[in-house]
Amino acid sequence: MALHITGDTAADTLLTENPLALLVGMLLDQQVPMETAFAGPLKIQQRTGAADAATIAHMDPDAFLEAFKQTPSVHRFPGSMAARVQTLCETLVNDWGGDAAALWTEGEPTGAEVLKRLKTLPGFGEQKAKIFLALLGKQYGFAGEGWREASAPYGEEGSFRSVADIVSPESLTKVREHKKAMKAAASRINATKER
Repeated sequence: MALHITGDTAADTLLTENPLALLVGMLLDQQVPMETAFAGPLKIQQRTGAADAATIAHMDPDAFLEAFKQTPSVHRFPGSMAARVQTLCETLVNDWGGDAAALWTEGEPTGAEVLKRLKTLPGFGEQKAKIFLALLGKQYGFAGEGWREASAPYGEEGSFRSVADIVSPESLTKVREHKKAMKAAASRINATKER
């Protein structure tokens, strides 16, 4: 299993080998391109030396924010996202012994249970939790019972809806096209409502 999300070998290797990096990448995946979000964990590691929840959770918030702000920035909203990453790491330390993978490995959970666990994390609403669950099932080896149903529609086989479906440059293009079509449809609906 090797992830191919960012187009950067070092960033993708970190995502593949470090469950926390993958979770943080998903957290950062809003209002920036997917590749930027999922390259964020490597930037954080390179700038802070930290790749584990306990170290990140206990870092000085101002120093952590400075690492986020360095050019190129980790996220277009460095202040709120740096705080959110630290809060996520604190939650993992307090609730999961600092082990991000425990969310989907502890106690042989079903897909529905993992979805429930993900939704308790700061920054993970229903949609983000479903997309992450689909990513775990499609590319990260999670085989908990009912994961496709729990992550619907993102777990659907052969779809190109989200980061869960990116396995190559071609699939990235298809996911982008799908997202563009969804935005256009939403714009048309909103324009109709405003009339």
